[in-house]
Amino acid sequence: MKKYIGTILRLGITIVGLYYAAQQIDFAELGPMLVNSRWGWVFAGFMLVNISMFVRAWRWSLLLQGLGVTIKFGRLVELYFVGNFFNAFLPSGFGGDVVRVVEVAQDDVSVDVASGTVFLDRFTGLLVLFVMGLVALPLRPAEFPTNWALVIAIVCVCGLIGGGILLDGRLVRWFGKSPLGRFLPNALSPVGDGPIAKFLAAVSGCGWPAIWQAIGISVLFDVLLVLWWTAATYALEAPVAITYNLLVVPIQAIALLVPSVGGLGVRETLSPALYAGAGLDATTAVSVSLIVFIMLRASGLLGAPVYLYTIFTRQKETLESR
Repeated sequence: MKKYIGTILRLGITIVGLYYAAQQIDFAELGPMLVNSRWGWVFAGFMLVNISMFVRAWRWSLLLQGLGVTIKFGRLVELYFVGNFFNAFLPSGFGGDVVRVVEVAQDDVSVDVASGTVFLDRFTGLLVLFVMGLVALPLRPAEFPTNWALVIAIVCVCGLIGGGILLDGRLVRWFGKSPLGRFLPNALSPVGDGPIAKFLAAVSGCGWPAIWQAIGISVLFDVLLVLWWTAATYALEAPVAITYNLLVVPIQAIALLVPSVGGLGVRETLSPALYAGAGLDATTAVSVSLIVFIMLRASGLLGAPVYLYTIFTRQKETLESR
Protein backbone atom coordinates (compact mmCIF):
# COMPACT_ATOMS: atom_id res chain seq x y z
CA MET A 1 0.00 0.00 0.00
CA LYS A 2 2.88 2.38 0.83
CA LYS A 3 4.15 2.47 -2.75
CA TYR A 4 0.75 3.71 -3.93
CA ILE A 5 0.46 6.55 -1.41
CA GLY A 6 2.41 8.99 -3.61
CA THR A 7 0.26 8.18 -6.65
CA ILE A 8 -2.96 8.54 -4.65
CA LEU A 9 -1.75 11.88 -3.26
CA ARG A 10 -0.91 13.19 -6.74
CA LEU A 11 -4.26 12.12 -8.17
CA GLY A 12 -6.11 13.53 -5.17
CA ILE A 13 -4.46 16.96 -5.38
CA THR A 14 -5.05 17.07 -9.14
CA ILE A 15 -8.76 16.21 -8.76
CA VAL A 16 -9.28 18.73 -5.93
CA GLY A 17 -7.45 21.43 -7.90
CA LEU A 18 -9.50 20.81 -11.04
CA TYR A 19 -12.73 20.79 -9.01
CA TYR A 20 -11.85 24.13 -7.43
CA ALA A 21 -10.92 25.64 -10.81
CA ALA A 22 -14.17 24.32 -12.31
CA GLN A 23 -16.19 26.36 -9.81
CA GLN A 24 -14.72 29.57 -11.25
CA ILE A 25 -15.08 29.03 -15.00
CA ASP A 26 -17.80 28.94 -17.63
CA PHE A 27 -17.65 25.59 -19.42
CA ALA A 28 -19.83 26.93 -22.23
CA GLU A 29 -16.97 29.29 -23.08
CA LEU A 30 -14.02 27.04 -22.21
CA GLY A 31 -14.46 24.44 -24.97
CA PRO A 32 -14.89 26.87 -27.89
CA MET A 33 -12.06 29.03 -26.51
CA LEU A 34 -9.62 26.11 -26.63
CA VAL A 35 -10.85 24.78 -29.98
CA ASN A 36 -10.63 28.21 -31.61
CA SER A 37 -7.15 28.90 -30.28
CA ARG A 38 -4.59 30.28 -32.70
CA TRP A 39 -2.70 27.04 -33.16
CA GLY A 40 0.27 28.75 -34.73
CA TRP A 41 1.03 30.26 -31.33
CA VAL A 42 0.45 26.87 -29.67
CA PHE A 43 2.97 25.35 -32.07
CA ALA A 44 5.41 28.18 -31.32
CA GLY A 45 5.12 27.43 -27.61
CA PHE A 46 5.53 23.70 -28.32
CA MET A 47 8.76 24.43 -30.22
CA LEU A 48 10.05 26.59 -27.36
CA VAL A 49 9.44 23.69 -24.95
CA ASN A 50 11.47 21.37 -27.18
CA ILE A 51 14.29 23.89 -27.63
CA SER A 52 14.46 24.10 -23.84
CA MET A 53 15.34 20.39 -23.73
CA PHE A 54 18.61 21.15 -25.51
CA VAL A 55 19.28 24.12 -23.23
CA ARG A 56 18.66 22.05 -20.10
CA ALA A 57 20.84 19.22 -21.42
CA TRP A 58 23.62 21.79 -21.92
CA ARG A 59 23.23 22.92 -18.31
CA TRP A 60 23.34 19.34 -17.05
CA SER A 61 26.46 18.59 -19.11
CA LEU A 62 28.29 21.54 -17.48
CA LEU A 63 27.49 20.21 -14.01
CA LEU A 64 28.64 16.69 -14.92
CA GLN A 65 31.85 18.08 -16.41
CA GLY A 66 32.44 19.93 -13.14
CA LEU A 67 32.56 16.50 -11.50
CA GLY A 68 34.89 15.16 -14.17
CA VAL A 69 32.16 13.18 -15.95
CA THR A 70 31.86 13.45 -19.73
CA ILE A 71 28.73 12.19 -21.47
CA LYS A 72 27.86 12.91 -25.09
CA PHE A 73 25.57 15.90 -25.43
CA GLY A 74 23.21 13.93 -27.66
CA ARG A 75 22.80 11.32 -24.93
CA LEU A 76 21.84 13.99 -22.38
CA VAL A 77 19.31 15.51 -24.79
CA GLU A 78 17.91 12.04 -25.32
CA LEU A 79 17.55 11.53 -21.57
CA TYR A 80 15.80 14.87 -21.16
CA PHE A 81 13.19 13.91 -23.77
CA VAL A 82 12.74 10.52 -22.12
CA GLY A 83 12.40 12.14 -18.69
CA ASN A 84 9.87 14.59 -20.12
CA PHE A 85 7.79 11.66 -21.38
CA PHE A 86 7.68 10.08 -17.92
CA ASN A 87 6.88 13.43 -16.28
CA ALA A 88 4.03 13.95 -18.72
CA PHE A 89 2.28 10.62 -18.55
CA LEU A 90 3.06 8.77 -15.34
CA PRO A 91 1.02 9.85 -12.26
CA SER A 92 3.50 8.25 -9.91
CA GLY A 93 6.64 9.04 -7.95
CA PHE A 94 8.65 7.40 -10.76
CA GLY A 95 9.05 10.73 -12.52
CA GLY A 96 11.36 12.00 -15.21
CA ASP A 97 14.17 12.97 -12.84
CA VAL A 98 14.31 9.45 -11.45
CA VAL A 99 14.42 8.08 -14.99
CA ARG A 100 17.31 10.40 -15.86
CA VAL A 101 19.22 9.21 -12.80
CA VAL A 102 18.61 5.53 -13.59
CA GLU A 103 19.47 5.91 -17.27
CA VAL A 104 22.64 7.97 -16.83
CA ALA A 105 23.80 5.59 -14.10
CA GLN A 106 23.96 2.92 -16.82
CA ASP A 107 26.62 5.02 -18.56
CA ASP A 108 29.18 4.25 -15.83
CA VAL A 109 28.12 7.25 -13.74
CA SER A 110 27.62 6.68 -10.02
CA VAL A 111 24.09 7.06 -8.70
CA ASP A 112 25.30 9.72 -6.25
CA VAL A 113 26.76 11.85 -9.06
CA ALA A 114 23.69 11.32 -11.26
CA SER A 115 21.14 12.19 -8.57
CA GLY A 116 23.18 15.10 -7.20
CA THR A 117 23.62 16.76 -10.59
CA VAL A 118 19.95 16.20 -11.53
CA PHE A 119 18.90 17.92 -8.30
CA LEU A 120 21.41 20.75 -8.82
CA ASP A 121 20.28 21.09 -12.45
CA ARG A 122 16.69 21.77 -11.31
CA PHE A 123 17.80 23.94 -8.42
CA THR A 124 19.78 26.44 -10.49
CA GLY A 125 16.77 27.02 -12.72
CA LEU A 126 14.59 27.71 -9.69
CA LEU A 127 17.08 30.21 -8.27
CA VAL A 128 17.13 32.20 -11.51
CA LEU A 129 13.32 32.29 -11.50
CA PHE A 130 13.44 33.84 -8.03
CA VAL A 131 15.80 36.56 -9.32
CA MET A 132 13.63 37.19 -12.38
CA GLY A 133 10.54 37.50 -10.19
CA LEU A 134 12.21 40.13 -8.01
CA VAL A 135 13.50 42.05 -11.06
CA ALA A 136 9.98 42.08 -12.55
CA LEU A 137 8.24 43.30 -9.38
CA PRO A 138 9.08 47.02 -9.87
CA LEU A 139 7.82 46.69 -13.47
CA ARG A 140 4.46 45.23 -12.49
CA PRO A 141 1.35 47.01 -13.78
CA ALA A 142 -0.78 48.99 -11.34
CA GLU A 143 -3.54 46.38 -11.71
CA PHE A 144 -1.38 43.53 -10.45
CA PRO A 145 -2.87 42.28 -7.14
CA THR A 146 -0.93 43.72 -4.20
CA ASN A 147 -1.32 40.54 -2.16
CA TRP A 148 0.28 38.47 -4.93
CA ALA A 149 3.12 40.98 -5.28
CA LEU A 150 3.82 40.51 -1.58
CA VAL A 151 3.67 36.72 -1.92
CA ILE A 152 6.08 36.81 -4.87
CA ALA A 153 8.51 39.05 -2.98
CA ILE A 154 8.46 36.82 0.13
CA VAL A 155 8.78 33.57 -1.84
CA CYS A 156 11.62 34.88 -4.03
CA VAL A 157 13.60 36.43 -1.16
CA CYS A 158 13.19 33.35 1.04
CA GLY A 159 14.01 31.10 -1.92
CA LEU A 160 17.22 32.98 -2.66
CA ILE A 161 18.29 33.03 1.00
CA GLY A 162 17.51 29.33 1.38
CA GLY A 163 19.20 28.57 -1.93
CA GLY A 164 22.32 30.45 -0.90
CA ILE A 165 22.46 28.54 2.38
CA LEU A 166 22.07 25.23 0.54
CA LEU A 167 24.71 26.07 -2.04
CA ASP A 168 27.16 27.18 0.65
CA GLY A 169 26.38 24.01 2.58
CA ARG A 170 28.30 24.78 5.79
CA LEU A 171 25.32 25.79 7.93
CA VAL A 172 23.22 22.91 6.60
CA ARG A 173 25.90 20.33 7.35
CA TRP A 174 26.43 21.79 10.83
CA PHE A 175 22.70 21.45 11.52
CA GLY A 176 22.67 17.89 10.17
CA LYS A 177 25.39 16.88 12.62
CA SER A 178 23.72 18.62 15.58
CA PRO A 179 21.56 16.66 18.05
CA LEU A 180 18.41 18.16 16.54
CA GLY A 181 19.47 17.36 12.99
CA ARG A 182 19.79 13.68 13.80
CA PHE A 183 15.99 13.46 14.05
CA LEU A 184 15.59 14.48 10.38
CA PRO A 185 14.40 11.72 8.01
CA ASN A 186 17.08 10.46 5.65
CA ALA A 187 15.48 12.23 2.66
CA LEU A 188 15.93 15.63 4.35
CA SER A 189 19.19 15.02 6.18
CA PRO A 190 22.31 16.81 4.86
CA VAL A 191 24.43 13.91 6.03
CA GLY A 192 24.13 10.31 4.89
CA ASP A 193 22.93 9.15 1.48
CA GLY A 194 19.66 11.07 1.08
CA PRO A 195 18.92 13.48 -1.81
CA ILE A 196 19.94 16.59 0.18
CA ALA A 197 23.26 15.01 1.12
CA LYS A 198 23.87 14.00 -2.51
CA PHE A 199 22.95 17.51 -3.62
CA LEU A 200 25.50 19.03 -1.24
CA ALA A 201 28.13 16.56 -2.43
CA ALA A 202 27.40 17.53 -6.04
CA VAL A 203 27.70 21.24 -5.19
CA SER A 204 31.06 20.81 -3.50
CA GLY A 205 32.25 18.45 -6.23
CA CYS A 206 31.14 20.56 -9.22
CA GLY A 207 32.73 23.72 -7.87
CA TRP A 208 31.51 27.29 -8.25
CA PRO A 209 32.72 27.82 -11.86
CA ALA A 210 30.42 25.02 -13.10
CA ILE A 211 27.55 26.21 -10.88
CA TRP A 212 27.81 29.80 -12.16
CA GLN A 213 27.84 28.51 -15.73
CA ALA A 214 24.73 26.44 -14.99
CA ILE A 215 23.04 29.51 -13.51
CA GLY A 216 23.88 31.43 -16.68
CA ILE A 217 22.30 28.72 -18.83
CA SER A 218 19.28 28.77 -16.49
CA VAL A 219 18.66 32.40 -17.46
CA LEU A 220 18.23 31.27 -21.07
CA PHE A 221 15.96 28.39 -20.06
CA ASP A 222 13.76 30.57 -17.83
CA VAL A 223 13.38 33.12 -20.63
CA LEU A 224 12.11 30.29 -22.84
CA LEU A 225 9.75 29.25 -20.03
CA VAL A 226 8.28 32.76 -19.81
CA LEU A 227 8.02 32.94 -23.60
CA TRP A 228 5.96 29.77 -23.94
CA TRP A 229 3.54 31.00 -21.29
CA THR A 230 3.33 34.27 -23.21
CA ALA A 231 2.70 32.32 -26.43
CA ALA A 232 -0.22 30.58 -24.69
CA THR A 233 -1.87 33.95 -23.98
CA TYR A 234 -1.41 35.00 -27.61
CA ALA A 235 -2.94 31.71 -28.72
CA LEU A 236 -6.14 32.74 -26.92
CA GLU A 237 -6.01 36.27 -28.35
CA ALA A 238 -5.57 37.56 -24.81
CA PRO A 239 -1.93 38.71 -25.01
CA VAL A 240 -0.17 39.25 -21.69
CA ALA A 241 3.07 41.23 -21.55
CA ILE A 242 6.32 39.33 -20.96
CA THR A 243 7.02 41.52 -17.91
CA TYR A 244 3.71 40.41 -16.40
CA ASN A 245 4.49 36.75 -17.08
CA LEU A 246 7.84 37.25 -15.35
CA LEU A 247 5.74 37.68 -12.20
CA VAL A 248 3.32 34.84 -12.88
CA VAL A 249 5.67 32.11 -14.10
CA PRO A 250 7.89 31.87 -10.96
CA ILE A 251 4.79 31.21 -8.84
CA GLN A 252 3.50 28.64 -11.34
CA ALA A 253 6.92 26.95 -11.43
CA ILE A 254 7.20 26.81 -7.65
CA ALA A 255 3.64 25.49 -7.42
CA LEU A 256 4.71 22.48 -9.48
CA LEU A 257 6.65 21.29 -6.43
CA VAL A 258 3.20 20.35 -5.08
CA PRO A 259 2.57 16.68 -5.97
CA SER A 260 0.18 16.43 -8.92
CA VAL A 261 -0.22 14.81 -12.33
CA GLY A 262 2.04 16.94 -14.49
CA GLY A 263 0.99 20.09 -12.64
CA LEU A 264 -2.63 19.65 -13.74
CA GLY A 265 -5.02 21.15 -11.20
CA VAL A 266 -2.34 23.19 -9.43
CA ARG A 267 -1.81 25.65 -12.30
CA GLU A 268 -5.54 25.87 -12.99
CA THR A 269 -6.24 26.76 -9.37
CA LEU A 270 -3.70 29.60 -9.33
CA SER A 271 -4.19 31.03 -12.84
CA PRO A 272 -7.42 33.04 -12.27
CA ALA A 273 -5.90 34.97 -9.34
CA LEU A 274 -2.52 35.43 -10.99
CA TYR A 275 -3.91 36.71 -14.30
CA ALA A 276 -6.66 38.87 -12.82
CA GLY A 277 -4.31 41.86 -12.86
CA ALA A 278 -3.80 41.36 -16.62
CA GLY A 279 -7.53 41.67 -17.18
CA LEU A 280 -8.12 37.98 -17.93
CA ASP A 281 -11.35 36.45 -16.66
CA ALA A 282 -11.19 33.11 -14.86
CA THR A 283 -12.15 31.05 -17.92
CA THR A 284 -9.44 32.62 -20.08
CA ALA A 285 -6.84 32.33 -17.31
CA VAL A 286 -7.58 28.61 -16.84
CA SER A 287 -7.47 28.19 -20.63
CA VAL A 288 -3.94 29.66 -20.65
CA SER A 289 -2.80 27.03 -18.16
CA LEU A 290 -4.51 24.28 -20.21
CA ILE A 291 -2.78 25.48 -23.40
CA VAL A 292 0.55 25.23 -21.55
CA PHE A 293 -0.46 21.75 -20.41
CA ILE A 294 -1.14 20.78 -24.04
CA MET A 295 2.25 22.13 -25.14
CA LEU A 296 4.05 20.13 -22.45
CA ARG A 297 2.08 16.92 -23.07
CA ALA A 298 2.67 17.17 -26.83
CA SER A 299 6.38 17.59 -26.19
CA GLY A 300 6.25 14.65 -23.80
CA LEU A 301 4.93 12.45 -26.61
CA LEU A 302 8.22 12.95 -28.46
CA GLY A 303 9.97 11.17 -25.61
CA ALA A 304 8.15 7.88 -26.30
CA PRO A 305 9.92 6.99 -29.58
CA VAL A 306 13.19 8.28 -28.10
CA TYR A 307 12.75 5.91 -25.14
CA LEU A 308 11.94 2.99 -27.43
CA TYR A 309 15.05 3.81 -29.46
CA THR A 310 17.24 3.78 -26.34
CA ILE A 311 15.84 0.38 -25.31
CA PHE A 312 16.39 -1.03 -28.81
CA THR A 313 19.94 0.37 -28.97
CA ARG A 314 20.84 -1.01 -25.54
CA GLN A 315 19.51 -4.48 -26.41
CA LYS A 316 21.42 -4.43 -29.70
CA GLU A 317 24.67 -3.47 -27.92
CA THR A 318 24.09 -6.25 -25.35
CA LEU A 319 23.62 -8.85 -28.07
CA GLU A 320 26.70 -7.65 -29.97
CA SER A 321 28.86 -7.84 -26.85
CA ARG A 322 28.02 -11.49 -26.29
